[in-house]
Amino acid sequence: MRKIEAIIKPSRLNIVKDALNEVGVKGMTVTEAKGFGRQKGKKEIIRGAEYKVDFLSKVKLEIVCKEEAVEEILDIIIANAKTGEIGDGKIFIYPVEEVVRIRTGERGETAI
Repeated sequence: MRKIEAIIKPSRLNIVKDALNEVGVKGMTVTEAKGFGRQKGKKEIIRGAEYKVDFLSKVKLEIVCKEEAVEEILDIIIANAKTGEIGDGKIFIYPVEEVVRIRTGERGETAI
Protein backbone atom coordinates (compact mmCIF):
# COMPACT_ATOMS: atom_id res chain seq x y z
CA MET A 1 0.00 0.00 0.00
CA ARG A 2 1.03 3.58 -0.58
CA LYS A 3 0.09 6.98 0.78
CA ILE A 4 -0.12 9.80 -1.74
CA GLU A 5 0.12 13.36 -0.41
CA ALA A 6 -0.61 16.10 -2.91
CA ILE A 7 -0.23 19.80 -2.13
CA ILE A 8 -2.36 21.71 -4.64
CA LYS A 9 -4.05 25.06 -5.20
CA PRO A 10 -7.41 25.32 -3.38
CA SER A 11 -9.13 26.34 -6.61
CA ARG A 12 -8.32 22.92 -8.13
CA LEU A 13 -9.62 20.80 -5.23
CA ASN A 14 -13.13 20.05 -6.52
CA ILE A 15 -11.86 19.28 -10.01
CA VAL A 16 -9.30 16.81 -8.65
CA LYS A 17 -11.81 15.28 -6.20
CA ASP A 18 -14.43 14.73 -8.92
CA ALA A 19 -11.87 13.12 -11.25
CA LEU A 20 -10.67 10.79 -8.48
CA ASN A 21 -14.26 9.84 -7.62
CA GLU A 22 -14.84 8.85 -11.26
CA VAL A 23 -12.11 6.19 -11.07
CA GLY A 24 -13.32 4.80 -7.77
CA VAL A 25 -11.15 6.46 -5.15
CA LYS A 26 -13.27 5.77 -2.08
CA GLY A 27 -11.79 8.21 0.39
CA MET A 28 -9.32 10.96 1.00
CA THR A 29 -8.38 13.43 3.70
CA VAL A 30 -8.19 17.12 2.84
CA THR A 31 -6.39 19.62 5.04
CA GLU A 32 -6.11 23.36 4.55
CA ALA A 33 -2.46 24.33 4.52
CA LYS A 34 -0.21 27.33 4.06
CA GLY A 35 3.25 27.28 2.62
CA PHE A 36 5.68 28.44 -0.01
CA GLY A 37 8.10 26.95 -2.45
CA ARG A 38 10.42 28.49 -4.99
CA GLN A 39 8.15 31.48 -5.50
CA LYS A 40 8.67 32.57 -1.87
CA GLY A 41 5.14 33.96 -1.49
CA LYS A 42 3.72 36.87 -3.45
CA LYS A 43 3.09 40.59 -3.25
CA GLU A 44 -0.42 42.03 -2.98
CA ILE A 45 -1.63 45.60 -3.11
CA ILE A 46 -4.32 46.40 -0.54
CA ARG A 47 -5.72 49.96 -0.45
CA GLY A 48 -2.70 51.24 -2.31
CA ALA A 49 -0.14 49.67 0.04
CA GLU A 50 2.05 46.77 -1.01
CA TYR A 51 2.18 43.74 1.28
CA LYS A 52 4.28 40.61 1.03
CA VAL A 53 2.34 37.39 1.63
CA ASP A 54 4.92 34.79 2.70
CA PHE A 55 2.63 31.78 3.08
CA LEU A 56 0.17 30.96 0.32
CA SER A 57 -3.06 29.02 0.81
CA LYS A 58 -2.88 25.41 -0.35
CA VAL A 59 -4.75 22.18 0.32
CA LYS A 60 -3.18 18.83 1.13
CA LEU A 61 -4.87 15.68 -0.17
CA GLU A 62 -3.97 12.39 1.48
CA ILE A 63 -4.96 9.13 -0.19
CA VAL A 64 -4.01 5.59 0.82
CA CYS A 65 -4.32 3.10 -2.01
CA LYS A 66 -3.14 -0.21 -3.39
CA GLU A 67 0.25 -0.22 -5.06
CA GLU A 68 -1.36 -0.90 -8.46
CA ALA A 69 -3.49 2.26 -8.28
CA VAL A 70 -0.66 4.72 -7.63
CA GLU A 71 0.19 5.61 -11.24
CA GLU A 72 -3.44 6.14 -12.24
CA ILE A 73 -4.07 8.37 -9.22
CA LEU A 74 -0.88 10.34 -9.90
CA ASP A 75 -1.87 10.89 -13.53
CA ILE A 76 -5.32 12.12 -12.49
CA ILE A 77 -3.98 14.52 -9.87
CA ILE A 78 -1.38 15.93 -12.25
CA ALA A 79 -3.83 16.32 -15.14
CA ASN A 80 -6.46 18.06 -13.02
CA ALA A 81 -4.32 20.13 -10.64
CA LYS A 82 -1.96 21.51 -13.28
CA THR A 83 -2.53 25.11 -14.36
CA GLY A 84 0.92 25.59 -15.87
CA GLU A 85 1.63 28.43 -13.45
CA ILE A 86 4.13 28.57 -10.63
CA GLY A 87 2.72 27.17 -7.39
CA ASP A 88 0.78 24.23 -8.87
CA GLY A 89 2.11 22.05 -6.04
CA LYS A 90 3.92 18.82 -5.29
CA ILE A 91 3.08 15.14 -4.82
CA PHE A 92 4.80 12.86 -2.31
CA ILE A 93 4.48 9.06 -2.14
CA TYR A 94 5.17 7.00 0.98
CA PRO A 95 5.02 3.30 1.79
CA VAL A 96 2.26 2.28 4.21
CA GLU A 97 2.97 -0.72 6.43
CA GLU A 98 -0.50 -1.25 7.87
CA VAL A 99 -4.02 0.17 7.90
CA VAL A 100 -6.59 -0.56 10.60
CA ARG A 101 -10.25 0.43 10.40
CA ILE A 102 -11.10 1.41 13.96
CA ARG A 103 -14.83 0.61 13.77
CA THR A 104 -14.46 -3.00 12.57
CA GLY A 105 -10.85 -3.89 13.31
CA GLU A 106 -10.24 -4.78 9.65
CA ARG A 107 -6.61 -4.64 8.60
CA GLY A 108 -4.67 -4.21 5.40
CA GLU A 109 -6.19 -3.39 2.02
CA THR A 110 -9.71 -4.29 3.20
CA ALA A 111 -9.46 -1.43 5.71
CA ILE A 112 -8.86 1.12 2.95
